[in-house]
Amino acid sequence: MKVATFRWGGRRCVGALSADASEITPLALPGERAAAVGALALIEWMSAGKPAPLASGPRLPLAAVQLEAPLPQPRRNLFCIGRNYRAHARELAGTVFSDIAKKEDGWPIVFTKVPECVIGPGAPIRVPAGITEQVDYEAELAVVIGRGGANIRAARALEHVWGYTIVNDVSARDVQQRHVQWDLGKSFDTFCPMGPWLVDANELDARDLRLRCWVNGELRQEARTSEMIFDIPTLIETCSRGITLYPGDVIATGTPAGVGMGFAPPKWLRSGDRVRIEIEGIGVLDNPVQ
Repeated sequence: MKVATFRWGGRRCVGALSADASEITPLALPGERAAAVGALALIEWMSAGKPAPLASGPRLPLAAVQLEAPLPQPRRNLFCIGRNYRAHARELAGTVFSDIAKKEDGWPIVFTKVPECVIGPGAPIRVPAGITEQVDYEAELAVVIGRGGANIRAARALEHVWGYTIVNDVSARDVQQRHVQWDLGKSFDTFCPMGPWLVDANELDARDLRLRCWVNGELRQEARTSEMIFDIPTLIETCSRGITLYPGDVIATGTPAGVGMGFAPPKWLRSGDRVRIEIEGIGVLDNPVQ
């Protein structure tokens, strides 16, 4: 099942997509909750043991609705993984993050992005004038938790996954360097495009998916999720150590090589650029830059 958050008739709705993703059927969910948090309302509904909701209206052409981020207001900060593809780690070796690139202690690098930085497909990534001159893109597979828990073992971790989506971990590299900790440089308004929808784990095996990213039509990133240093079960185990995960929590699994910082000279995002990310089995996330 593919599930999207969208606007129709001035209201925020949650719906199930047809097999060819050309139509969407609104789902009967508690109206106020769905209007506030989008598809998180569905994840909460199903995690409570309730059956999949029925249709609340006729099918609509997808072209007639406005897609939003599937989780337009995540319940809390996103968990994000740094340096999780070996080729990306190597490209960092020649940058100001060379010390991070050399980290080899067997643990993932984890940071966060604030939920308010999430935007949907087609929404503009806004470069904050006077604050950063080094805005970068990072195409990533994101895991959405469906069943909560703490101290989840890797062997059982996939039982806790509701599904998957795409995120662009937009990053202000100069701000990252300035503050050492990454949260500020990762969390500017609009710095987390997400979408175009969620794909549930019954429909998608995320262990070996093709991931690609283009900027202005130029292919910059291409990899397979099987190339991750730390796989999805390990990331869930790590993020849940001593921390309870809840339905709707998001784990962005890291980006492959080809980010703007890795070029000589670097290829920073500028106003007028367009970033397109495609992950096999999920779809396309496309955003302009302003």
